[in-house]
Amino acid sequence: MFKAVCFDFDYTLGDCTDSIVAGFVHGLTGLGWPAPDREAVRGTVGYVLEDAYTMLTGDSDPDRRARFRALFSEVAVERQRQETVLFPGAEELLRGLKARGIKTAIVSTKRGDTIQIILERLGVADTVELVIGSADVTRHKPDPEGLLAAMDRLGVRPEDTLFCGDTVLDAGAARNAGCHFAAVLNGTTPAEDFAEFRPEHISPDLWDLAQWLEA
Repeated sequence: MFKAVCFDFDYTLGDCTDSIVAGFVHGLTGLGWPAPDREAVRGTVGYVLEDAYTMLTGDSDPDRRARFRALFSEVAVERQRQETVLFPGAEELLRGLKARGIKTAIVSTKRGDTIQIILERLGVADTVELVIGSADVTRHKPDPEGLLAAMDRLGVRPEDTLFCGDTVLDAGAARNAGCHFAAVLNGTTPAEDFAEFRPEHISPDLWDLAQWLEA
């Protein structure tokens, strides 16, 4: 059905919740805010850190937004690299796509070097041809820049590409890039929120996505 399948990372393929929450606690308390609720933090995953900071605090000061990123990174980056786990079925899905000759990539707002280290530690780096992270683009999802770059480097057309993600940011990026979209319900976004984007498929988990893709 598709020549390439691209994935978001957080809450699509991988779960970094504990390390992300720890980073938010460190960053927000370091700036004088109370420690955030775990579920409130989970609801911001997928947004760039500066925007997540503003979503939780209402503060749009550029200096404090930048300071939050620095404080978050002090705690979260290394923990994400060491503690992140894949969702059940992720490795089987990636290996199934590779066995069928389907190109794969990750397009995420997470740091690309962190994703690469996670993939290597978990033994699945060989299943992903390309990682595009936050530092590789100037405009973030739902802007299509990352997806367009991935398709260009993979040598595939939008009509032959599927993007899989867990947020409406992912769905919007796919729509703006002109490619197909499948929603994965590993995160906090309910299925009904994807209705306006007309996804090709909505998967409750990665086992279901693999079955739909025949991977």
